Amino acid sequence: MELKTQSDWVARSLRSVWHPCTQMQHHETIPLIPVSRGKGAWLYDHEGRRYLDAISSWWVNLFGHANPRINAALKDQLDTLEHAMLAGFTHEPVIELSEKLSALTGHVLGHSFYASDGASAVEIALKMSFHSWRNHGHTDKQEFVCLKGSYHGETIGALAVTDVALFKDAYGPLLRASQTVMSPDARTAAEGETAADVARRAAADVERLFIERGDRIAAIIIEPLVQCATGMAMHDPLYLQLVRALCDQHKVHLILDEIAVGCGRTGTFFACEQAKVWPDFLCLSKGISGGYLPLSLVMTRDEIYQAFYSNDVTRGFLHSHSYTGSPLACRAALATLQIFEEDDVLNTNRVKAERLTKALQPLAQHDQVRNFRQRGMIWAFDAIDAPKDFSRRFFATATEHELLMRPIGSTVYMMPPYILSDEEIDGLAANTLAVFNQVMAG
Repeated sequence: MELKTQSDWVARSLRSVWHPCTQMQHHETIPLIPVSRGKGAWLYDHEGRRYLDAISSWWVNLFGHANPRINAALKDQLDTLEHAMLAGFTHEPVIELSEKLSALTGHVLGHSFYASDGASAVEIALKMSFHSWRNHGHTDKQEFVCLKGSYHGETIGALAVTDVALFKDAYGPLLRASQTVMSPDARTAAEGETAADVARRAAADVERLFIERGDRIAAIIIEPLVQCATGMAMHDPLYLQLVRALCDQHKVHLILDEIAVGCGRTGTFFACEQAKVWPDFLCLSKGISGGYLPLSLVMTRDEIYQAFYSNDVTRGFLHSHSYTGSPLACRAALATLQIFEEDDVLNTNRVKAERLTKALQPLAQHDQVRNFRQRGMIWAFDAIDAPKDFSRRFFATATEHELLMRPIGSTVYMMPPYILSDEEIDGLAANTLAVFNQVMAG
């Protein structure tokens, strides 16, 4: 008889599964947690213990696990069409999703190209930018620019515009070189400087590079408002306005990676709305399907689309994934957008954000905390003199307090689902404080 105890699931996983972003040896001392089910903001293991998903399972889950409305949409879609190739065919979910997303940009971004994961969307945007310049005869425009500390995924092209040594250095010989400019991270402000001042300095660094190499630069890629994987580095929306103007002036494409920061996470549906600008390419993934199924896409302007529109097949964008535009994933995304509309999510989130920010004040004022910050439904703070292995110790201690949290280095962050009750908000704040005190005390 096959065993199905908690410990057996752990042993079987360790024997057969290579877990992502993990040094597997660490699981000799930090137990793997087998999840049996999810409901609302909570995940449950096989022994009934629960964990508040304070990071939305890597920033994807917007409206809770096993959400009844998304479940119902997927069950209905299963009885209609599970998958069809998107080359030579089309279907209702991908059409309706493309139309609704375009409408959310005021139809500035009129066409969507689909993939599955975020890194694939970044690859698509990079290739589209390079190829569109080539189709226009600008064959020298082959370089890309990224921000210091940026992260855009771990496939080869996306990794080339990532500036996190832990992910990138081992693969350096495989990567195409890119240009790196100053981050507008507000934490780097000198005495007397504001976040807007930092934004201006960072934009001046972009201007310097564009003046020097603009005729060779295809695009700059930015994670707007919050650089997540580098430690939730937040910047003033002014930076996006200034860079948009520089891109227009120097004929450089602007790629905005909203994979983590889109879908309402920063307070507006698209983060770039807060700067009142639109990019040439906008990458979405993670929350767009509500955290249900792998789905990513690149939205772009009609003039980019027209650069590929030709009888000449070599001028076309000959990129594909087998599950491009998955009907199931698109249907989950349509259900997600419907929840945004029916529940007035963006305004409701502002109320929830105010409550959690207030509840987190003991941490914000903690003598071992600096740079407490918040943007929409993202909170972060940095531990002062954090002990060795802070991130792993925090994760393990958090599970003992019914929390799923996974700090980035010495940065503790929260990106919870948008459905937290007042009780869950207060519990998240109180338990985070308790975990922090326990870990910092050694």
